[in-house]
Parts: sequence; C-alpha cells; structure tokens
Amino acid sequence: MSRTTSPPRLTLLTLATGVATFAMLQALVNPVLPTLQHDLNTSQSTVTWVITAWLLSASVATPLLGRIGDMIGKERALLVALAAIALGCLIAAVAPNVGVLITGRVVQGFGGAVFPVSFGIVRDEFPAARVPSMIGVLSAVIAGGNGVGIVIAGPIVEALGWRGMFWLPTILAVATVVLAHRYVPRSPVRSPGRINWAAAALLSGWLVTLLVPLSKATSWGWGSAAVLAPLAAAVVLFAAWIAVELRSRDPLIDMRMMRLPAVWTTNFVALLYGAGMFASFAFLPQFMQIPPAVAGYGFGSSVTEAGLLMLPMLVTMAVASSVSGLVSRVLGLKTQLVGGCAFGALSSAGIVFYHDRPWQLAAEAGAIGLGLGLAYAAMTNLIVQSVPADQTAVAGGMNTNIRTIGGSIGTAVLSSVIAGHLRPDGLPYESGFTTGFLVLTATLAATVAVSLLVPAARRQTASGAEPGVRITAATEAR
Repeated sequence: MSRTTSPPRLTLLTLATGVATFAMLQALVNPVLPTLQHDLNTSQSTVTWVITAWLLSASVATPLLGRIGDMIGKERALLVALAAIALGCLIAAVAPNVGVLITGRVVQGFGGAVFPVSFGIVRDEFPAARVPSMIGVLSAVIAGGNGVGIVIAGPIVEALGWRGMFWLPTILAVATVVLAHRYVPRSPVRSPGRINWAAAALLSGWLVTLLVPLSKATSWGWGSAAVLAPLAAAVVLFAAWIAVELRSRDPLIDMRMMRLPAVWTTNFVALLYGAGMFASFAFLPQFMQIPPAVAGYGFGSSVTEAGLLMLPMLVTMAVASSVSGLVSRVLGLKTQLVGGCAFGALSSAGIVFYHDRPWQLAAEAGAIGLGLGLAYAAMTNLIVQSVPADQTAVAGGMNTNIRTIGGSIGTAVLSSVIAGHLRPDGLPYESGFTTGFLVLTATLAATVAVSLLVPAARRQTASGAEPGVRITAATEAR
C-alpha cells in the first residue's frame, strides 16, 4: 500500500494494539500458575516453564525477527510476529497437558518482535521531535498491558476457565493483523543482508544450556554434573556466539554497535532490571495466594483478588509511562532511568520486610509500576537515539531481548530459591519468598549503580542525529 494513505494516528493505534496484546501475555499467566499446576497435575518447577519457555522463545525470536524486519521491511516482520501470537494462543487454549501448553507459549514468544519492530516503525514514520513522545505512548501501552493481564486473569479464569484467558489475545492478534495490513506503511528504511543462522543457533544453544540447569538446580543439586555440565556448555556456546557475530559480514547482532557506551550500559541495566521485574511479576501473585491458615503467611487470595492487589501497579505504570516524555525533557533520560531503577529496588526491599498486610503489597506494587513506567521508556529512548535508523529494530530488539533474558534468569533463579524452601505439604516456607526477593533487591540495587554509568543523552537534530556527529554502527565512542 502507498505510504501516503496511512494516517499516523491509525498507524500508532495499530502498533499500540499489537504491543498491548503481547504485553498482556507477559503477565496474564502469572497469577494463574497455581491453577495451572493443579489442573494439569504437574510440579511447581515444571509449571514455571510456562513462563520461562515463553521468555526463552522471545529471547531468540526478538533479535532474529528484528534483523529480518530491518532487511525486508518492519511491517512484514510485524505481521509474522502477530500471526505467531495468534497461533500460539490457539495452541495454548486447546492444550491437553502442560507439554502442549508450554509449546504454545514457545510459539507465542515469537511475537516478542512486536516491541522492537513497532519502535522502529515509529522512528520511520514520525518526525524526530515526536519520536520520544510516541515511544513514551507505546511504553505506556506496554506497561498498561502488563498490568491489565495481571488484573483480568482472575475474572477470565473464574468465568471461562484458564483456557479462556488465551482466547482474548487470539482475537486481538487476528484483529491487529488486519489493521497492520491496512494501516502500517511499507518500511522506508531497510538494511540489506543475510540472516546469520549460525549465530541464531548459538544464541538458542547458550540460552537453553543456561536456563535449564538454573531452573532445575534445586532438584538436581547445584554441584551435580547435570547442572555444572550444561552451565559450562553455556559459557562455551556464548563465547562461540560472540566470535561468530564479530566475524560475520551480516551479524545477527552488530557487536560494534553494542560497544557504543550508551548502548552497552543501557543493555546491562536492561539485563539486571529484567531479572528483578519479571520475577516479581511471576511470584508476587503466588505469594498472595498462599493460605495463611496453613502456611502462617500470605493472604489466601483468589486469582481475582491477587490481580486486584496488583492494580496499583497498573495505574502507576500507565501514569509514569504517559509522562515519561515530559520527565525526560525536564530531567533527561539518564535521570529518568536512575529514578526508575531506584523505585524498583525500593519496592523489592519493601516486599522483603513489609508483607504482612494487603495494603503493604498494594503500595509496593504501585512503586514497582512507577519504576517500570519510567525505566522502560528511558531505556527504549536511549537505544533509539544512539543507533542509526537502519539498525533501530535490531538494536531495540536486542534491548528487549536482553531484558527478556534477564527475566528468564531471574525467574529461573527465584523459582529455584523458592523450590529449595518447600514444606512437607508442598507449600513454600515464607523464608523462600523473603530470600528470593532479597536476591531481587540486590539485583535491582545494582541497576541503580549501572544506570549511573549511562552517558547522558545529547540534544538531537531534526534528523534524529546528534549535532556534528555522524552515527554509524562502527562508532565506538560518543
């Protein structure tokens, strides 16, 4: 279709619908894990893979489809990602066992490319002066989608069963495919090349060999060969992946670009922040559902009640993301990122020491939302402003990807910690949650220190480049 026939508002609406659908899937299953464990007759460590497998899939697919989008057109990559979401949700909705459900979640994970591809389309289609605000809008939608997923999971499950929670994103994804075909213009910026399948295979390999032993370490034993051997393999595969990427003419991830100070520091923050925040999403609702009469802690909340206790996070995420453009103009992106990381660390510390009353967790969830809204928008804008236009999707994809990898690691580690503190009746001891969230607090505190290393964003010209600086993938210093 002609690039002149797509009103910008409809393009933005289409992108917002797509990212909201995938964001909702990030959080939709979190409050329902105990229900899935019971209904599918599986263990806690296995049901956690409903989250971990999705994160792993997204970790691999996001940079791959981001690269494909830069090559053949971001609008085409967007359609592929949306179709994957719809197909994966359909598989999950009809899954007869946990294995098929996990397979459906793997397919859903390929939809992770909607984030970087959408950010790339925004950079292509909107004036440079409006890009930070539009990214703030999409970040608000992403934050809101996460919160909505947590809040609506309970009512959907109670009304339709857990299978029903996958039908809504199926419908939304199909509708967005139609909208994207009509209202998302062809990409004006493309980067010809080839797909480095060896790099993609090595990326998949080191992620799998890292995450599987981390999630199973408690049951297999941290010092066992079953844990140590794959971890050693992960180190070797990671080194091989870096070597292949550095020597490739068409790298999946341009390591020269990754060495830009603003890029590597922001990605390091994303790794640590993702570990803390994804794990909080996964296990805070579970804590709320623990029956106090049996375990001596928790609130015995239903899935719906656990979702409602997380409602303050939805509100504060949406507010923080919506005003992130104004905050960055007044305080700068670096200050915004530091503040978002600080809110995350404080909220996690609060959960460790104050979790005896529902209002305490509601307040801490609100602080989590503030941190997410500010930090996610700042990270995305820092990356978008630091790379050339033809690398926007792959660079944004890698930032999202690193955040997702962090989430995979954080979820696997926290699952292992909690699984190592189980009572004879199968419920975790309270110390399992407090120890786990103490680890997350230390991780999020580290994000504050790392975010201080991020170079302050420089003023941009109308073209999106810094005055007097020619941005190339080989730029080593700014």
